[in-house]
Amino acid sequence: MTHRICPNCDGHASVAITLGGRDTHGHLRTITAHCPACHGTGTRPARTREGARA
Repeated sequence: MTHRICPNCDGHASVAITLGGRDTHGHLRTITAHCPACHGTGTRPARTREGARA
């Protein structure tokens, strides 16, 4: 099966979002968000063509 780049995230399926501020060790606090359309893979299955056969 051929895959194509997800049109919702343009292949950037996971991002780190800063929450602002730092923890007690000085590390930047972040959360990870995944694209809901491709579930963090960055690709979507290719569309199947439907129609009459020649």
